[in-house]
This record gives sequence, structure tokens and C-alpha cells, in this order.
Amino acid sequence: MLDTINTMLTDQLGPFGPVIALGILGLFLILGTLPILLKKEVDPLDKLKKSNIANAADPKQKLRMSQGNDKLEKYADFLEPQDEEEYSAIRLKLLQAGYPSKTAVRTYHFAQFALGLGLLVLGVGYVFLLKANSDVDVSTQKTILSILIPGAAGYMLPKYWVTRRVEGRKEEITNGFPDALDMMLVCVEAGQSMDQSIVRVAKEIRTGFPPLADEFDIVAHEMKAGKDRIQVLRDLSERAGVPDVASFVTVLIQSATFGTSVADALRVYAGEMRDKRVMRAEEKANTLPTKMTLATMMLTVPPLLIILIGPSVYGIAETLKTANF
Repeated sequence: MLDTINTMLTDQLGPFGPVIALGILGLFLILGTLPILLKKEVDPLDKLKKSNIANAADPKQKLRMSQGNDKLEKYADFLEPQDEEEYSAIRLKLLQAGYPSKTAVRTYHFAQFALGLGLLVLGVGYVFLLKANSDVDVSTQKTILSILIPGAAGYMLPKYWVTRRVEGRKEEITNGFPDALDMMLVCVEAGQSMDQSIVRVAKEIRTGFPPLADEFDIVAHEMKAGKDRIQVLRDLSERAGVPDVASFVTVLIQSATFGTSVADALRVYAGEMRDKRVMRAEEKANTLPTKMTLATMMLTVPPLLIILIGPSVYGIAETLKTANF
């Protein structure tokens, strides 16, 4: 069916018929979606903001209320999900990847759109180059794949990058958390408060574990701003996305709720984290022989067979050759 359509388009529009047809189809799709994208209802909060700016007598207040200078702000309805749950999920994933900016969701979707469209254009250019070469016969299937695969890859590239960043940050936080707990325990037992301990630990571990230091800095700034400590700790657990941090937050909340000693709780939990780190190392060491089995068989068995059986095979071959003569 595709070859029939390709032949018909080539006969009607020339050698670039399939590409022209895809371009026209994409143009119609864009024209069909533009009215939906441009139909933007005015938010009541935006009306109130404009009214306050117009009625503000103080120039400084007017400047403070109209300080938004994000170039992508006018495309917010297009680049940001309108569903609250979807927006929250993407926002949390970007926070776990280390992008705490308020415009992170907008920039993320813009990167998907820009890379997808850019690589789609490159795919169309590649197809034109193939069509220009008369020696190459490009089928319809190859034309479609050459255009769609780069566009899909460009669209999925930011998602892949963010996913890798999330996994990398989680691993760094997990590796550095036992050392951070030991240092926090030393600070608390030396007489510092929990807030001062978090600030000091964030400063000391920044060289080795920057993601964990960033999370502790956010906790310290939120506590200085007067935010509820329990909510700050819960936000830390949600941003980190690591079970060890979630358990640590639970320990601190229970210690504050029941009035027990924070130093004792930290001492017990820090010991458990050290034991858990040793267990993780032993687990990786125990799985290493299993992972090396296939490589060992592929790299060791064939040379060994060649060494052991090779002379016999050569001798048999020479014997058969002599017998034939």
C-alpha cells in the first residue's frame, strides 16, 4: 500500500512527491491546532494583577508586581500542563533531578518541543539530500522513518536526560548520607542545634556530595524563613526520593513529637546507615561473580577449546588429506 501511494505521489508531484505530501499534511495539522492554542481565556488573577498595577501609586510597588521577565511566560499555557496532577508530577521529577527553578517545567517542555521540531527538520533535509541523489532509491517507508525517528528522538531526549539525572542524584545522596549523619551527630553532641548542624554539614560535604549539600542548604534556608520544621523535613524526603532520607525524616519527626533526644536518635540511625552501606557493598560484591560468568565463558572457553582441540583437528585434517592422495 505504501509503495502504491509513493508511486502515485511520484507520478503526480515528481521525485519529491512523498516529502511534499508529508509537509502539506504537517502544515494542515499545525493550522488545525493553532486556533486551540491561541484561544486563551484570561485568568481572573491576571486581571487582578493588571488592575493593581494600573492603580498602584507607588512606582516601586508597580515595579515589584511587574517584574516577570521570562521570555517563555506568554507561552505558559502551551508549554505547561494544565492538569494539576500532571504538573505536580513533572515538577517533582525536575526537583529530584536538581532543577528547582520555577520555570523548570516550562523550560523542560520547550526543550522537548524545540529538539523534536529541530531534528524533524533535519530529517526532512536528510530525505531531500537522498532524493537529490538520483543513484539512491528511497522508499516511502524509509522516507517516513528518516523523518519521524529523529523527531521522536529529539522529543524523548530531555526526558531521558532528566531520568538519568534523577538516578544519578539518588545514588549520590544514598552514598553520602551515612557520612552526613555521622557529621551531624558530631555537631549535635558538640552542642549545636539541629539547624546549625544542617548548615555545617551542608558546608562540609559539598566537595564530595554536592546534591546532598544542596538539599541541606534548601532545608536550612526554609527553616530560617520560618517554615514549619516538620513540613520542611517532609519536603526534603519528597525532593530526595531516597528511602534512607525518608526514614531519617521519620526518625526526626518522631523524636520531635515524643520529646526524645535527637542525639540518641541520630546515634542509633547513623549506626544503622553504616551497617546498611556495608551490606550494600557486600551485596554488590556477591553479585559480581554471577555477572562475570558470561564474560568469563565467552573470553576463556573458546581460546581454551582452540588450544586443546586445535592440534587434534589439524592432525585429523592432515591425515585425511594424506589418505586422499
